[in-house]
Amino acid sequence: MRFAEIQFLWGLFTLPLFAMLFVYAGYRRKKLAARFASLPMLPKIATSLSPWRRRTKMCLLLLAIAFLFVALARPQWGRKMEHIERRGLDLVLAQDISLSMLAEDIKPNRLVRSRHEISAFLETLTGDRVGLVAFSGEAQTMVPLTLDYGTVQMMLKELSPGWLMPGTDLSAAINKGLQIFKRSKVPSQYSVMILMTDGEEQDAKAIEAAKVAAEQGVRIYTVGIGSREGVPIPMPSENGEVTYHKDRFGNIVTTRLEESTLQEIASITGGRYYYANPGEFQLQKVLSEIATLEKKDNSSNQLENYQDHYQVFLAIAMILLLAEAMISERGRLHKKENGRFS
Repeated sequence: MRFAEIQFLWGLFTLPLFAMLFVYAGYRRKKLAARFASLPMLPKIATSLSPWRRRTKMCLLLLAIAFLFVALARPQWGRKMEHIERRGLDLVLAQDISLSMLAEDIKPNRLVRSRHEISAFLETLTGDRVGLVAFSGEAQTMVPLTLDYGTVQMMLKELSPGWLMPGTDLSAAINKGLQIFKRSKVPSQYSVMILMTDGEEQDAKAIEAAKVAAEQGVRIYTVGIGSREGVPIPMPSENGEVTYHKDRFGNIVTTRLEESTLQEIASITGGRYYYANPGEFQLQKVLSEIATLEKKDNSSNQLENYQDHYQVFLAIAMILLLAEAMISERGRLHKKENGRFS
């Protein structure tokens, strides 16, 4: 037997606490009753109250709680073979993490908004393998192609400027994505790259990399992030004051979206360029377009699943609770009164 939600078994350690609460409740009842009669007289006045029945009810309640915790832990045994098929594309998400992505022309800033939009984008995918590349002056594979979107989401939260070389090297991002596709050994017509950047500091190498991608049959969709007018780049400050990135001469550096190269990369590879303005980020439009592309079988195999049997423990808990409710704390000398605190 195994448990799918084993963390609920920690609830079993609360049973002693429940037992102490029940004992304390009995002590409180006795103390309140002592206001109306002395302790030696109580057994004579309340002759119908049965300590044995009260203890039995307490034990039934504790057992019911224990079985409820076990049911919540989803006990499983026995296995069933299921045929699973997945169809989708191979997607590499290349995210710019250069310093200029801290600009706040898209709130709260370009990078945070981009991470949020990618996260929402991942939640809409079904069956597509996803890889993640971070880049600035160099590129780094964060997650290889996978169906585990949770891992991609986790690594996405770690993306921040400063831990890669400064700059914006689009060719490095494209080449890193092509390496990921090459290792997957899947026909290139099922490979799509989504490049998200403000497009600054470009050179001819990005166009050459796009031509290589086109030769390999990889489509690149580009998303330009930021305003077309120059804006300053806020810098983190320990004392909370707002400072801005400056060049070596002390002048404030401004950043603006450079679209021409992004448009050309998309055109060369058969993809499309999208402008992410402050009101609309465009990733959902990218999703709508790639949904029309031909998809491959990502996997087709027999999956062995454990069978849930929490219903058995839940039923036992319900029976115990019903039995507890039916037992009266009073003996035969008085009319039976259902209820836990009669």
